[in-house]
Amino acid sequence: MPGTSVIGLQWGDEAKGKLVDLLTKKHEIVVRYQGGANAGHTVVVGPETYKLSLIPSGILSAEVQCVVTGGVVINPQTILAEIDGLVARGIPVAENLMISDRSHVIFPWHMLEDRLLDESTADGENIGTTQRGIGPCYRDKVGRSYALRLGDLFQPTLRDRIEHIVSVKRKLLSALDESLIDTLDAEAIFEEYANYAERLRPYVADTNAYLLDAVESQKKILFEGAQGSLLDIDHGTFPFVTSSNSSGVGVSAGSAVSARFIDRMIGVVKAYSTRVGGGPFPSEQENAAGEHLRERGNEYGTVTGRPRRCGWLDAVALRYSVRLGGVDEVAIMLLDVLSGLKELKVCVAYEIDGEETKEFPSHVDQLRKARPVYETLAGWEEEIQEVRTLDDLPQAARDYLDFISRYVERPFTFVSVGPERSQTILCPSQVASYSRA
Repeated sequence: MPGTSVIGLQWGDEAKGKLVDLLTKKHEIVVRYQGGANAGHTVVVGPETYKLSLIPSGILSAEVQCVVTGGVVINPQTILAEIDGLVARGIPVAENLMISDRSHVIFPWHMLEDRLLDESTADGENIGTTQRGIGPCYRDKVGRSYALRLGDLFQPTLRDRIEHIVSVKRKLLSALDESLIDTLDAEAIFEEYANYAERLRPYVADTNAYLLDAVESQKKILFEGAQGSLLDIDHGTFPFVTSSNSSGVGVSAGSAVSARFIDRMIGVVKAYSTRVGGGPFPSEQENAAGEHLRERGNEYGTVTGRPRRCGWLDAVALRYSVRLGGVDEVAIMLLDVLSGLKELKVCVAYEIDGEETKEFPSHVDQLRKARPVYETLAGWEEEIQEVRTLDDLPQAARDYLDFISRYVERPFTFVSVGPERSQTILCPSQVASYSRA
């Protein structure tokens, strides 16, 4: 079965949605397998721009089945608003969307916990939570006792379970801010979520069974990752990470499809680096170069609108993500943002405590001390948004792409020079000619 996975290789926001949209036409099923409404995937189709958080980017193709698996945490209000917005714009959703009954559900108490518990780390540096209750929902999932899955919303015991959980959460949260707990009204929450359940009922299914049947039937499946590898809860820049496995290692756990059935892993990387919220960022540029990247790249969060921190491409971190995810090929996005810069820098090593290394540190304090070692390359003045072949790119742009490919020892097969579908250079010849020697 030709299964393909698309994962982000940085701190998220790599333009994965555009690539998934481009690849959708060659697949029968598109799967979102982790994260929550903290993800934001933007797809531009002609004059229309679609911003998706929970629903797979494949929903814009009417002939494709879209699946949200049990690895995703669901805010019912958010996904219903997303569904309503798509339907209002003429996108057929009713027959094309399936949501796992194993998905854990975000409740009002999760959002309160996010506000009260996750404001900062011990040293006062903000982790960067979107305060949408996603982390606390995952926390309850692991804790089990106070977790509710989508399938639980249809059970006759729902009212009793909500009443019990609310009574416990009110006691816990009152120690932090007694004024907020009055907003947790068990009966009101039950009525609200019972209504959500009825509206979602047509979409809810056992996605594990569906996807396992699809694997056995040799269906072509595309897996859409959210966030980025450096935000992985286990393998990222902890604690400045998300609450799920957002690197390539999380595909199977979130989707219930074994990795042996995924034969193509595509890593998506911006031509530069960005991150949102706190945490070390060795190649960050708080200067004119950083401002150029932010304004030309429109580097403001799809979900939050927060300005992103911008900097030069960190190839050390990129190589780590490529190896971690078992990436076969790389898609390099937003190359056009670099136009107009006379020179470009790429971080090729770190200096930590006086020693140079090309290994990505496992501890955040080591990364915080890292000083970037840069390789300087020529930039280009030409605008490239109308370019459609590698040969038509300025030589400096081509040299930049080749430099990245050599450093991470993977071919690049897609190059994005603008937000629209047509603004993409396909580079299949790179795979055939590529050698790691």
